[in-house]
Amino acid sequence: MFALPFKLPTTATAPFCPSEVAGTVTVPEGDPFWKKILRFAGPGLLVSVGYMDPGNWATAIQGGSQFGYQLLFVVVLSSLAAIVLQCLSMRLGIVTGKDLAVHCREQYPPAVGKTLWGFAEISIIACDLAEVLGCALAFKLLLGVSLPVGVALTALDTMIVLGLKGKGFRQVEAIVLGLILTVAICLFTELIFVKPDWQAVAAGLVPSISALSSREPLYLAIGILGATVMPHNLYLHSSVVQTRVVANNEHAKGQAISLSRIDTVVSLLLALLINGSILVLAAAAFHQPGNQRVLDIDEAYRLLEPVAGTALAAILFGLALLASGQSSTFTGTIAGQVIMEGFLKMKIPCWQRRAITRGLALVPAMIGVLTLGEHAVGKLLVLSQVVLSMQLPFAMYPLISLTSRRRIMGGFVNAWWTTLLSWLLFVVISSANAWLVLQAFA
Repeated sequence: MFALPFKLPTTATAPFCPSEVAGTVTVPEGDPFWKKILRFAGPGLLVSVGYMDPGNWATAIQGGSQFGYQLLFVVVLSSLAAIVLQCLSMRLGIVTGKDLAVHCREQYPPAVGKTLWGFAEISIIACDLAEVLGCALAFKLLLGVSLPVGVALTALDTMIVLGLKGKGFRQVEAIVLGLILTVAICLFTELIFVKPDWQAVAAGLVPSISALSSREPLYLAIGILGATVMPHNLYLHSSVVQTRVVANNEHAKGQAISLSRIDTVVSLLLALLINGSILVLAAAAFHQPGNQRVLDIDEAYRLLEPVAGTALAAILFGLALLASGQSSTFTGTIAGQVIMEGFLKMKIPCWQRRAITRGLALVPAMIGVLTLGEHAVGKLLVLSQVVLSMQLPFAMYPLISLTSRRRIMGGFVNAWWTTLLSWLLFVVISSANAWLVLQAFA
């Protein structure tokens, strides 16, 4: 029998298992404020990865190529809504010392808890499908392989999880920061090549009802909204904030919430800049006045080189797409462990968790590219966002409901205006997502 040259882990280990890394990052009370900010920086970055994954790329490229800069304000408003929801998730984890998945198991009947767990798992698989497709497209561009071979290569990211076994959580945060900066540098360099109309960019930031007056831009705007707020991120954030050591008193928790809020807002604003850059890049490179042709992500990288006038533009596009997909390897693994441990009280080795999730995403990805052809990536990415949209209300509802209960949150319960704003977002996002799903199936 074939024997591996190394022994595979048989238990869940740091840094991907939430219970193994809880309370591992100390924050000395005597540190100055700026040092405390740096100590608390990190969880927001992990969450922000979900807001710049290949699924966001697909909707932003379509929006920019078809409608120019008109839908830029939708990216901004969607990101602001995401900040509100992620701050609720962060506060739940810090105040109670339990993540959203644990609360769902404890506060709802078993049947409801199992149903919520099922929806959460579907959202992780749908997000991983987008990562597989994005990385496969990047491998095709950078290595010259076919799309099915690119899909197969994405299975190797389980080795990354194995390589980081037993490492500290701050190392994962540092790697994710490096990948995010790679995406940002590549995109901002490409903007220099394509020379956007910055006056038109400024105009696109202004909310406009007329820009959404017809079915096509409204459909795409809702797609951008659905691709922005990730369901599993609401579970993930409430867990990873517990990696910081916080004393069990109101003053310490209040300070932790304030510092974590800074981390969350700054990280998601960085994600907003990256998402906005993708749409601006597509608008500057591919949109022509009077032409509302929809451009898929698999066409974008081929057309970018002649538009920008340099082969470097297409290579930078591929590197940014690869970094975007690979950074989600870390967050997807951690989110999967959070959801499984929280809902089911079950822990398995992190490489097994990653292999299961990636395996479930590889099958539809491979079937899609083999049956629909090399140009199937854009369609499959949009489909993954529709699936994510269907799961979002099932994560939002318990989050808003739980953080509005004084019995759970004590003095940190939502203010009345926070509750009102959160439920308004729930209604708007749920209605928009329902409309998007109906239109997709219609």
